[in-house]
Parts: sequence; C-alpha cells; structure tokens
Amino acid sequence: MKIDIFGLTIEELTEVLASKGLKKFRAKQVFQWLYQKSVFDFSAMHNLSKADIALLEEHFTVLPRQITILREQNSSDGLTSKLLLGLPDGNSVETVLMHHDYGYSVCVSSQVGCDMHCAFCASGLKGAVRNLTAPEIIAQVYLFNERLRKKNEQALQQSLQQAATQAATQKAQQTQPASANKQNKQGKPDMVSRVVVMGSGEPMLNFDEVLGALDFFHREDTCFMSYRSMTISTCGIIPGIQRLAEQGKPINLAVSLHAVRNDLRTSLMPVNKGFPFVDVIAAAEAYSEAGGRQVTYEYILLKNKNDSVQDAELLSNYLRYKHASVNLIPANPVPEQGFERPSKAAIERFVKILQKNRISVTVRKEMGKDIDAACGQLRAKFAKEQEQK
Repeated sequence: MKIDIFGLTIEELTEVLASKGLKKFRAKQVFQWLYQKSVFDFSAMHNLSKADIALLEEHFTVLPRQITILREQNSSDGLTSKLLLGLPDGNSVETVLMHHDYGYSVCVSSQVGCDMHCAFCASGLKGAVRNLTAPEIIAQVYLFNERLRKKNEQALQQSLQQAATQAATQKAQQTQPASANKQNKQGKPDMVSRVVVMGSGEPMLNFDEVLGALDFFHREDTCFMSYRSMTISTCGIIPGIQRLAEQGKPINLAVSLHAVRNDLRTSLMPVNKGFPFVDVIAAAEAYSEAGGRQVTYEYILLKNKNDSVQDAELLSNYLRYKHASVNLIPANPVPEQGFERPSKAAIERFVKILQKNRISVTVRKEMGKDIDAACGQLRAKFAKEQEQK
C-alpha cells in the first residue's frame, strides 16, 4: 500500500523517503516542489532522476492528486472561486478562494459536515461525518496555490511572447513591462497569504488537526504565513477558546454570535444551550486580554429575526468596553431554511446604532453572491443531485 507524504514536515519526509532508499537531499528537493512551488506530480519535479521519480511513484502518493474537483463555481467579478472537493474516502468538503486588495485568502473547512446545526447554515443539514486531517486542511490551500502558480506561469509566458514581439520591432526595448508578470509588489508570484477557518465544521471540535495545519502554514519552509494572517471562527466552544489562549500564538479569533437574546440564539444556534453567549463573550474577552488581539464577533443579519433596533442596542450593551469589533453579514439566502436578507435600510440602521454606541463595526464585503457562497450550499446541492440520480 502506498504512503501519502503530503503534510509531512521535512524531518518526517526525510525519514519516510530514506526508508525506501532515497537520499536526504532528495527529500529536501521534493519538499520544495510540494510546498514552495505547489507541484504535486513527481514526474514534473525536473531535478529528480528518472529512477528516483519511478521509486516515488511506486511507493508514495500526494494528497492533492488524490482529490477530485466535483464542482467549481466562479463569481462573475472573478474575485471568488469555490470548489467542492471529493476526498479519497468518498466524502466531500468545500473551500473558497477570495481575491482582496491585499492578496488572496482561503476559507477552509475543518470537518465534513457540521454538528452545530445552526438554523441558517447549510453545513449542518445532515450533521458531521468526521473531522478533517491536518493534510486535508492544508491541501485546500495548496490546491489554490497550484492554480495561482499556473496562472502566474501563463501570464509570464504571455509577457515573454509580447517582449519578443516588441524586441523584433523595437530593438531598443530591453525589458518586459513590470505589470505583465502578475506578481505582487514584492516581486513574488501570487499565492495565498491568509487563511480563515470559517468553512464547514466547528474548528474547536477538531482542535489538534486545525492547529497542526496552521502551524504547518507558519513554517518558514512552507507558506511562512504569519499567525496574524490566520483566523479561527467558532460557534462558542469555550474549552477550545481557552486552549487557543494557552497556545500563546497571535491567531485571530472570530466568534459566531448572531443573536444576544438567549431564546433567539438558542433557536438559531443550539450550541447556546451548552455554552450561553454571555459566557462565550467572557471567554473571548479573556482570550483578547491574554494575547492583545481584538476579537471579531460575526453577526448574520436575518430579516425580521435579529435585525431590530432592540437587537442592535442589546448587542452594543454586551460589547461595550470590550476589545472587539462586529462584522455584520447580510444573510446569503438558504432556501432549505427559509431565511431572507434584510433590506438595505435595515442594515444601515443596525450599523448606525452600533456606531452611535461606539462599537467598531463593518459590513462584510459581499463576495460570491452570484454563486453558492454560503457554507455547505454547494455540498448540499451536489448531494441532492446525487440522490436524484
């Protein structure tokens, strides 16, 4: 049986490859191909010998090559891409790439499905199947890095062709246009620079694998991503928030709050029965005090549910004097649950009340509104299609 090497550290990879007779320097080369160049086919690792490539192909697999793209949706503005990934065991998860002014971020899933059963979310319609492994979380980012690499290579090829044409007609021109190679301001090829664990699943119920993936992204020999560029979003699993504080890493914490009336929050988020929102806010504030990081409270606005003047005033009261900000999320309609998006006037009213009460507030920039952008929607649609066959 072949061994999958994706997600191993350089030390682990060296040991595994050595067990099949490969020299230490080969492990370093393979590691660089995988995590610095986002190349997952052994045959494309051009500095390896044919014999070593054959040995690798005989004994090892690379997870991104075992994953199939079941569905892909791209927004009309070209800024959002959502993939439904088919895992080797037959399960599926969603992941989303978003292009912002500051670069690329990926929203990763932490579980197959979700057991939180939030009323407005499609991820929990059929519960959680299993936790994702750290390599399965890492692969969600690297599949997009591979796509960005290929996009960069195509752009570079086009710019070289343009330069050759220009050189033929104007010999005095010696350099290619700086803007033609689709690189960032530092001259490095575009790649994912931020990760948000806000996809399907509750990250705090898969704590070790999620932290393992984030630690991997942080490594200097992989993405070298700052912990400050990572965010974990939780429904309010207090033990997980406390464990995260104990890590001492400046990872951003986001809390899915969505209501500040106990009866309403419990109806929207059953987790409120076990972890009441008042206690969750206290735990989040303790996390903020321990690491100095501002906590973001996510608040999905649902028409005639939690978007009233009273709701805005209550939210202000609970967060006043906290090191916190509110991220308002006008609901992406979930047909399975019957929730609607508030009017523009209702959203603006809510914002003004928070601002009046000196609560830092933003309205999430809508990305992927024209695709199945809400968590779990694409997976739910695919499952329904399969059932109808």
